[in-house]
Amino acid sequence: MTTIDSPKVWTTLLTNTKYLPGLLALDFSLKSVGSKYPLIVLYTDTLEPEGHEALKLRSIPTKRIEYLLPSAHKDYENDVRFYDCWSKLQPFSLVEYERVIQLDSDMIVRKNMDELMEIALDIEGDRVFAASHACVCNPLKKAHYPKDWIPSNCGYTSQHSTPEEALKTGAPSTIGLGICNGGLQVVQPSQKLYDQIVKTLNSPDATQNYDFADQSLLSDTFRGRWVPLSYVYNALKTLRWCHKEIWNDDEVKNVHYVLSPKPWDNRESEEFTHKWWWECNDARVAKEKEVGINDGW
Repeated sequence: MTTIDSPKVWTTLLTNTKYLPGLLALDFSLKSVGSKYPLIVLYTDTLEPEGHEALKLRSIPTKRIEYLLPSAHKDYENDVRFYDCWSKLQPFSLVEYERVIQLDSDMIVRKNMDELMEIALDIEGDRVFAASHACVCNPLKKAHYPKDWIPSNCGYTSQHSTPEEALKTGAPSTIGLGICNGGLQVVQPSQKLYDQIVKTLNSPDATQNYDFADQSLLSDTFRGRWVPLSYVYNALKTLRWCHKEIWNDDEVKNVHYVLSPKPWDNRESEEFTHKWWWECNDARVAKEKEVGINDGW
Protein backbone atom coordinates (compact mmCIF):
# COMPACT_ATOMS: atom_id res chain seq x y z
CA MET A 1 0.00 0.00 0.00
CA THR A 2 1.30 3.43 -0.97
CA THR A 3 0.50 6.29 1.39
CA ILE A 4 -1.77 8.82 -0.31
CA ASP A 5 -2.22 12.33 1.03
CA SER A 6 -5.55 13.09 -0.63
CA PRO A 7 -9.10 12.68 0.68
CA LYS A 8 -10.35 12.15 -2.87
CA VAL A 9 -8.91 9.63 -5.31
CA TRP A 10 -9.44 7.82 -8.59
CA THR A 11 -9.18 4.03 -8.39
CA THR A 12 -8.95 1.27 -10.95
CA LEU A 13 -8.92 -2.51 -10.58
CA LEU A 14 -6.06 -4.68 -11.79
CA THR A 15 -6.30 -8.46 -11.41
CA ASN A 16 -3.80 -9.46 -14.12
CA THR A 17 -1.43 -7.97 -16.70
CA LYS A 18 -3.92 -8.33 -19.57
CA TYR A 19 -5.25 -4.89 -18.72
CA LEU A 20 -1.90 -3.37 -17.72
CA PRO A 21 -1.35 -1.52 -21.04
CA GLY A 22 -4.79 0.04 -20.62
CA LEU A 23 -4.10 1.00 -17.03
CA LEU A 24 -0.82 2.69 -17.87
CA ALA A 25 -2.52 4.71 -20.60
CA LEU A 26 -5.34 5.62 -18.19
CA ASP A 27 -2.88 6.85 -15.55
CA PHE A 28 -0.96 8.86 -18.15
CA SER A 29 -4.18 10.38 -19.53
CA LEU A 30 -5.35 11.53 -16.08
CA LYS A 31 -2.03 13.24 -15.48
CA SER A 32 -2.03 14.73 -18.99
CA VAL A 33 -5.35 16.51 -18.43
CA GLY A 34 -4.07 17.95 -15.15
CA SER A 35 -6.21 16.07 -12.65
CA LYS A 36 -5.52 17.20 -9.08
CA TYR A 37 -6.20 13.73 -7.74
CA PRO A 38 -4.07 10.56 -7.75
CA LEU A 39 -5.02 7.23 -9.31
CA ILE A 40 -4.68 4.24 -6.98
CA VAL A 41 -4.46 0.75 -8.44
CA LEU A 42 -6.59 -1.71 -6.47
CA TYR A 43 -4.86 -5.03 -7.04
CA THR A 44 -5.79 -8.55 -6.05
CA ASP A 45 -3.51 -11.48 -5.21
CA THR A 46 -3.95 -12.71 -8.80
CA LEU A 47 -1.74 -9.90 -10.20
CA GLU A 48 1.51 -11.27 -11.59
CA PRO A 49 4.94 -10.05 -10.31
CA GLU A 50 5.70 -8.26 -13.58
CA GLY A 51 2.54 -6.19 -13.04
CA HIS A 52 3.77 -5.09 -9.64
CA GLU A 53 7.18 -4.25 -11.12
CA ALA A 54 5.68 -2.08 -13.86
CA LEU A 55 3.59 -0.10 -11.36
CA LYS A 56 6.49 0.34 -8.96
CA LEU A 57 8.79 1.54 -11.75
CA ARG A 58 6.28 4.28 -12.59
CA SER A 59 5.54 5.16 -8.94
CA ILE A 60 1.83 4.46 -9.42
CA PRO A 61 0.17 4.06 -5.98
CA THR A 62 -1.30 0.65 -5.17
CA LYS A 63 -3.57 -0.93 -2.58
CA ARG A 64 -4.30 -4.62 -2.10
CA ILE A 65 -7.96 -5.62 -1.96
CA GLU A 66 -9.76 -8.92 -1.50
CA TYR A 67 -11.09 -10.61 -4.63
CA LEU A 68 -14.88 -10.41 -4.34
CA LEU A 69 -17.25 -13.13 -5.53
CA PRO A 70 -20.87 -14.01 -4.76
CA SER A 71 -21.39 -16.76 -2.19
CA ALA A 72 -23.04 -18.90 -4.89
CA HIS A 73 -21.20 -19.49 -8.19
CA LYS A 74 -22.58 -17.55 -11.14
CA ASP A 75 -21.62 -18.91 -14.55
CA TYR A 76 -20.00 -16.36 -16.87
CA GLU A 77 -18.51 -18.74 -19.43
CA ASN A 78 -19.64 -16.42 -22.24
CA ASP A 79 -18.02 -13.38 -20.61
CA VAL A 80 -15.29 -14.58 -18.25
CA ARG A 81 -14.22 -10.98 -17.54
CA PHE A 82 -17.27 -10.67 -15.29
CA TYR A 83 -15.69 -12.91 -12.65
CA ASP A 84 -13.24 -10.07 -11.99
CA CYS A 85 -15.88 -7.35 -12.09
CA TRP A 86 -17.37 -8.07 -8.65
CA SER A 87 -14.18 -6.65 -7.12
CA LYS A 88 -15.03 -3.25 -8.65
CA LEU A 89 -17.48 -2.93 -5.74
CA GLN A 90 -14.60 -2.60 -3.27
CA PRO A 91 -14.36 1.23 -3.52
CA PHE A 92 -17.55 1.44 -1.44
CA SER A 93 -15.49 0.02 1.45
CA LEU A 94 -12.60 2.53 1.26
CA VAL A 95 -13.86 4.66 4.13
CA GLU A 96 -10.45 6.27 4.60
CA TYR A 97 -11.42 8.49 1.63
CA GLU A 98 -14.19 11.07 1.29
CA ARG A 99 -14.69 10.38 -2.40
CA VAL A 100 -13.59 7.55 -4.66
CA ILE A 101 -14.19 7.45 -8.40
CA GLN A 102 -13.73 3.96 -9.80
CA LEU A 103 -12.57 3.82 -13.42
CA ASP A 104 -12.18 0.81 -15.67
CA SER A 105 -8.66 0.22 -16.92
CA ASP A 106 -9.82 0.23 -20.55
CA MET A 107 -10.46 3.98 -20.50
CA ILE A 108 -8.55 7.12 -21.41
CA VAL A 109 -9.40 10.58 -20.12
CA ARG A 110 -9.41 13.24 -22.84
CA LYS A 111 -10.59 16.22 -20.78
CA ASN A 112 -10.27 17.09 -17.11
CA MET A 113 -13.28 15.79 -15.18
CA ASP A 114 -12.25 16.64 -11.62
CA GLU A 115 -15.70 18.20 -11.19
CA LEU A 116 -17.00 14.69 -10.54
CA MET A 117 -15.22 14.84 -7.18
CA GLU A 118 -17.67 17.59 -6.14
CA ILE A 119 -20.98 16.00 -7.17
CA ALA A 120 -23.38 15.96 -4.22
CA LEU A 121 -24.20 12.46 -3.05
CA ASP A 122 -26.66 11.36 -0.37
CA ILE A 123 -26.20 7.76 0.68
CA GLU A 124 -29.45 7.79 2.67
CA GLY A 125 -31.52 9.27 -0.15
CA ASP A 126 -31.76 9.04 -3.93
CA ARG A 127 -28.14 9.98 -4.69
CA VAL A 128 -26.27 6.92 -3.42
CA PHE A 129 -23.65 7.03 -6.18
CA ALA A 130 -23.29 8.52 -9.66
CA ALA A 131 -22.78 6.70 -12.97
CA SER A 132 -23.74 6.79 -16.62
CA HIS A 133 -26.34 4.50 -18.13
CA ALA A 134 -25.40 1.16 -19.58
CA CYS A 135 -26.16 0.96 -23.30
CA VAL A 136 -28.65 -1.90 -23.57
CA CYS A 137 -28.90 -1.86 -27.37
CA ASN A 138 -26.73 -4.97 -27.78
CA PRO A 139 -25.33 -3.61 -31.07
CA LEU A 140 -23.19 -6.71 -31.65
CA LYS A 141 -26.30 -8.90 -31.26
CA LYS A 142 -24.71 -11.19 -28.69
CA ALA A 143 -27.03 -14.19 -28.36
CA HIS A 144 -26.46 -14.67 -24.62
CA TYR A 145 -27.47 -11.10 -23.73
CA PRO A 146 -30.92 -10.60 -22.17
CA LYS A 147 -33.79 -10.44 -24.66
CA ASP A 148 -34.90 -7.06 -23.29
CA TRP A 149 -31.54 -5.48 -24.20
CA ILE A 150 -32.94 -3.62 -27.20
CA PRO A 151 -32.68 0.03 -28.36
CA SER A 152 -36.19 0.96 -27.20
CA ASN A 153 -35.18 0.09 -23.62
CA CYS A 154 -31.97 2.12 -23.69
CA GLY A 155 -31.61 5.34 -21.71
CA TYR A 156 -29.50 6.85 -24.49
CA THR A 157 -32.22 6.27 -27.08
CA SER A 158 -34.50 8.48 -24.99
CA GLN A 159 -32.04 11.36 -25.46
CA HIS A 160 -31.79 11.26 -29.25
CA SER A 161 -34.02 14.32 -29.67
CA THR A 162 -32.10 16.37 -27.07
CA PRO A 163 -28.40 15.98 -27.93
CA GLU A 164 -27.39 19.21 -26.18
CA GLU A 165 -29.03 18.03 -22.96
CA ALA A 166 -27.30 14.67 -23.31
CA LEU A 167 -23.95 16.48 -23.01
CA LYS A 168 -24.96 17.80 -19.57
CA THR A 169 -26.87 14.98 -17.90
CA GLY A 170 -27.99 11.41 -18.31
CA ALA A 171 -31.57 10.25 -18.76
CA PRO A 172 -33.40 9.59 -15.45
CA SER A 173 -31.99 6.53 -13.69
CA THR A 174 -35.40 4.86 -13.81
CA ILE A 175 -35.85 5.12 -17.57
CA GLY A 176 -35.81 1.99 -19.72
CA LEU A 177 -34.14 -0.87 -17.88
CA GLY A 178 -32.61 1.54 -15.37
CA ILE A 179 -29.15 -0.07 -15.48
CA CYS A 180 -25.93 1.83 -14.89
CA ASN A 181 -22.59 1.04 -16.49
CA GLY A 182 -19.99 0.02 -13.90
CA GLY A 183 -17.06 1.51 -15.81
CA LEU A 184 -17.20 4.78 -13.90
CA GLN A 185 -18.70 4.97 -10.42
CA VAL A 186 -18.64 8.11 -8.28
CA VAL A 187 -18.72 6.80 -4.72
CA GLN A 188 -18.88 8.18 -1.20
CA PRO A 189 -17.41 5.23 0.69
CA SER A 190 -19.62 3.95 3.49
CA GLN A 191 -19.52 0.84 5.64
CA LYS A 192 -23.31 0.84 5.63
CA LEU A 193 -23.47 0.79 1.82
CA TYR A 194 -20.72 -1.80 1.60
CA ASP A 195 -22.58 -4.02 4.08
CA GLN A 196 -25.67 -3.79 1.85
CA ILE A 197 -23.57 -4.80 -1.15
CA VAL A 198 -22.05 -7.78 0.70
CA LYS A 199 -25.51 -8.84 1.87
CA THR A 200 -26.66 -8.94 -1.76
CA LEU A 201 -23.49 -10.81 -2.78
CA ASN A 202 -24.48 -13.44 -0.22
CA SER A 203 -28.01 -13.74 -1.61
CA PRO A 204 -27.96 -16.39 -4.37
CA ASP A 205 -31.57 -15.64 -5.33
CA ALA A 206 -30.37 -12.19 -6.37
CA THR A 207 -26.92 -12.84 -7.82
CA GLN A 208 -28.09 -15.70 -10.05
CA ASN A 209 -30.02 -13.06 -12.02
CA TYR A 210 -27.11 -10.64 -12.41
CA ASP A 211 -25.95 -11.07 -15.99
CA PHE A 212 -23.48 -8.20 -15.71
CA ALA A 213 -21.97 -8.70 -12.25
CA ASP A 214 -21.22 -5.47 -10.38
CA GLN A 215 -23.38 -3.14 -12.45
CA SER A 216 -26.35 -5.50 -12.23
CA LEU A 217 -25.98 -5.65 -8.46
CA LEU A 218 -25.72 -1.87 -8.06
CA SER A 219 -28.64 -1.21 -10.40
CA ASP A 220 -30.82 -3.69 -8.51
CA THR A 221 -29.77 -2.94 -4.92
CA PHE A 222 -30.03 0.83 -5.43
CA ARG A 223 -32.72 0.93 -8.11
CA GLY A 224 -33.64 4.50 -8.98
CA ARG A 225 -31.26 5.82 -6.32
CA TRP A 226 -28.25 6.68 -8.46
CA VAL A 227 -27.35 9.97 -10.14
CA PRO A 228 -27.33 9.69 -13.96
CA LEU A 229 -24.27 11.29 -15.52
CA SER A 230 -23.86 12.42 -19.11
CA TYR A 231 -22.37 9.87 -21.46
CA VAL A 232 -19.33 12.17 -21.91
CA TYR A 233 -17.92 10.85 -18.61
CA ASN A 234 -18.18 7.20 -19.68
CA ALA A 235 -18.32 7.36 -23.45
CA LEU A 236 -18.68 3.74 -24.49
CA LYS A 237 -16.98 3.40 -27.86
CA THR A 238 -20.10 1.68 -29.23
CA LEU A 239 -22.20 4.81 -28.63
CA ARG A 240 -20.38 6.55 -31.47
CA TRP A 241 -22.14 4.36 -33.97
CA CYS A 242 -25.28 3.13 -32.22
CA HIS A 243 -26.17 6.51 -30.65
CA LYS A 244 -24.65 8.87 -33.21
CA GLU A 245 -27.58 11.23 -32.57
CA ILE A 246 -26.00 12.34 -29.27
CA TRP A 247 -22.29 11.56 -29.73
CA ASN A 248 -19.94 14.51 -30.11
CA ASP A 249 -16.22 13.76 -30.58
CA ASP A 250 -15.18 17.16 -29.25
CA GLU A 251 -17.17 16.89 -26.02
CA VAL A 252 -16.12 13.41 -24.87
CA LYS A 253 -14.20 13.55 -21.59
CA ASN A 254 -13.55 9.88 -20.97
CA VAL A 255 -13.62 7.06 -23.54
CA HIS A 256 -14.47 3.52 -22.47
CA TYR A 257 -13.18 0.77 -24.75
CA VAL A 258 -15.86 -1.79 -23.99
CA LEU A 259 -15.94 -5.24 -25.58
CA SER A 260 -13.14 -6.89 -27.55
CA PRO A 261 -10.72 -6.33 -29.09
CA LYS A 262 -9.11 -3.76 -26.83
CA PRO A 263 -7.08 -1.03 -28.58
CA TRP A 264 -3.76 -2.48 -27.36
CA ASP A 265 -4.63 -5.84 -28.93
CA ASN A 266 -4.63 -4.49 -32.49
CA ARG A 267 -2.95 -1.29 -33.63
CA GLU A 268 -4.46 -1.64 -37.10
CA SER A 269 -8.08 -1.49 -35.92
CA GLU A 270 -10.37 0.67 -38.03
CA GLU A 271 -12.34 1.70 -34.94
CA PHE A 272 -12.10 5.51 -34.89
CA THR A 273 -11.74 5.92 -31.12
CA HIS A 274 -8.95 3.35 -31.00
CA LYS A 275 -6.76 5.93 -32.74
CA TRP A 276 -7.24 8.20 -29.72
CA TRP A 277 -5.95 5.44 -27.46
CA TRP A 278 -2.84 4.92 -29.55
CA GLU A 279 -2.11 8.66 -29.66
CA CYS A 280 -2.28 8.70 -25.84
CA ASN A 281 -0.22 5.54 -25.41
CA ASP A 282 2.47 6.60 -27.90
CA ALA A 283 2.85 9.85 -25.94
CA ARG A 284 3.14 7.83 -22.71
CA VAL A 285 5.81 5.50 -24.07
CA ALA A 286 7.82 8.42 -25.51
CA LYS A 287 7.73 10.31 -22.22
CA GLU A 288 8.71 7.21 -20.24
CA LYS A 289 11.69 6.59 -22.50
CA GLU A 290 12.87 10.14 -21.78
CA VAL A 291 13.23 9.20 -18.10
CA GLY A 292 14.71 5.79 -18.75
CA ILE A 293 11.62 3.59 -18.48
CA ASN A 294 11.67 1.10 -21.34
CA ASP A 295 10.29 -2.19 -20.01
CA GLY A 296 8.11 -3.08 -22.99
CA TRP A 297 4.80 -2.09 -21.45
